[in-house]
Amino acid sequence: MTSWCRKAVLSAVILLICPLTGRAAERELVVTGGVKGAVLTTRTPGAKGNKYGFEGGRVVKIDGVYHLFTSEMVGDPHWVKMKLAHWTSGDRIHWRRVGTLLESSGDFTGKDRRAALWSPMPVYDPKEGRWNLFYVAYQAAPDTQKEWLTNHEGRIWRAVSQARGRSGIGGPYKDAGVILERGPDSDKWEGLQGTDSFFPYQVGDRWCAFYGSAHTESLPISLWQVGLATAPDLAGPWTRSSGENPLKVEPRFIENPIVTRLADGGYVAVYDTKAEKSIGYTFSVDGVHWSAGQHLVVQRGDGVWSNDVRTPLGLVEEGKDTFTLFYTGNEKVEGTHADGYGITLTPAAVGMVEVALKRAGAGDGVAQ
Repeated sequence: MTSWCRKAVLSAVILLICPLTGRAAERELVVTGGVKGAVLTTRTPGAKGNKYGFEGGRVVKIDGVYHLFTSEMVGDPHWVKMKLAHWTSGDRIHWRRVGTLLESSGDFTGKDRRAALWSPMPVYDPKEGRWNLFYVAYQAAPDTQKEWLTNHEGRIWRAVSQARGRSGIGGPYKDAGVILERGPDSDKWEGLQGTDSFFPYQVGDRWCAFYGSAHTESLPISLWQVGLATAPDLAGPWTRSSGENPLKVEPRFIENPIVTRLADGGYVAVYDTKAEKSIGYTFSVDGVHWSAGQHLVVQRGDGVWSNDVRTPLGLVEEGKDTFTLFYTGNEKVEGTHADGYGITLTPAAVGMVEVALKRAGAGDGVAQ
């Protein structure tokens, strides 16, 4: 355990007796409204040429405008030929494509370290007064009977907006280098997939980040896990919190956590889970210790439009403990079936629900 983490633990104990009970255990997210269908699809104007749809990324709201940074699965090989794109909306329903931030090479020989680009995460650095963009770059090759190589040896890149201030979210962005990758200082739970996700958030005067990995060198893949890293500044250097990793939020599968600071000073993270028609979420009092995962059903009844709800794009604060939650999912298409990995190659789209933070047992939200 790092000395900084020990201090965080001590502070949490002094203030709250136990960081994993009390407020964290008493809270839940409930769905209070939403839209029955997807709000962004491959049929949306501006999405022409996007063969497989949208997956992962983040939505932030600035001066009443919603900014979506997402991975577009534009062509073949599937999950390899990618674009990282910026979309905006004023009403959460109608979206306009602003432009392409980055495009992968699509190389499928295993040689190019930027063959597939994923998970663009815009994070504002108040110290520097600029937006940072974190994303994953993979090598890619055909799978073998033993290994999943479609996306392997993921590295986390950091790019910096050349336009200052919060209004500079649109960039242009300039790459500043790799800030986390698999190497000699990796933990045993990190595997051939490399670093598959990264999301930094501020805790006091330092930064923490969720990062993920999996042992994709051995099929079937048994675990997809996440851990924490810390840094004095958003730019790094980033150090793994090996004493706490991997986190015990989910027993088998967790990907792409995105953290939101709550009005009471606590934290909530939403993430991809295997629970049916759901996203996962977890609470923390101190930003270091996270509660056991809970699951939020985002599609029910005639509001089910996806055969595979996938990745939440973060909680967008709307005031008074209410949020907009955007998420991705593969659209339902009659007659289609999942492949050997459980993936259906129908186009992925973006859905939306309205969410409220409540005390456990105070109410049960149902997606509209």
